[in-house]
Amino acid sequence: MTISPELEAQILRYYHVEKWLIGTIARQLHVHHATVSRVLAQAGLPRLEAPARPSMIDPYLPFLRATLEKFPTLTASRLYAMVRERGYRGSAEHFRHLIACHRPRRPAEAYLRLRSLRGEQGQVDWGHFGHLSIGRARRPLMAFVMVLSYSRQIFLRFFLDARLESFLRGHVGAFAAWQACPRVLLYDNLKSAVLERQGDAIRFHPTLLALAAHYRFEPRPVAIARGNEKAWVSYYTSSVELMVIGTSRAGLPGPGLPRTIV
Repeated sequence: MTISPELEAQILRYYHVEKWLIGTIARQLHVHHATVSRVLAQAGLPRLEAPARPSMIDPYLPFLRATLEKFPTLTASRLYAMVRERGYRGSAEHFRHLIACHRPRRPAEAYLRLRSLRGEQGQVDWGHFGHLSIGRARRPLMAFVMVLSYSRQIFLRFFLDARLESFLRGHVGAFAAWQACPRVLLYDNLKSAVLERQGDAIRFHPTLLALAAHYRFEPRPVAIARGNEKAWVSYYTSSVELMVIGTSRAGLPGPGLPRTIV
């Protein structure tokens, strides 16, 4: 069993410093006692590593790395066709396994957990719940959703369209139900709210700005590709989808509902 250097260091410390027995170390670290004995026996000796075996792909690695650096999303099948034309004779399945080891990885991005003060922020979105047949007309069933970021309180009202008038009526209904208004409301790229966006520059609908001036709240855009900034409204929209149509947009069970739905 191969274990990490960190686990080896733990074994050595518990044995030599804390004076734990081999069986105690094995139970607490969830490893076999033979593994603990091997680590103690090899302590201080250089790690023996198996020599790297030559591979058919080795002569093509500089070409593949250069290609992936320039086109990181190029598929393995396309890369395989390119190296086949250059003389590679390995199988496609084995090539896919090898190329996965050499494909550059996007660096992991850390997301700050956002917290807000009481009454400071709300998040707004539309939810789509299919269509309704009214006479001969087929109308979309839309849900206006506003969530308070601090308390997770949700306001929801259904409309038969997603027009600006319904969007504004949803705001007024939420403020009336809560008898208060958040200081800041976050919006995604909703057609009801945003007329134009280029990068961080955004132009809100003037009627929405007039509503914001009347109720004294600040409309604020959500940063592009930053779903964590509007996570709560998406979270509870999935809850309502599960309640109304039995499944969320992802086809998975949604989260629990908050205290009230208006």
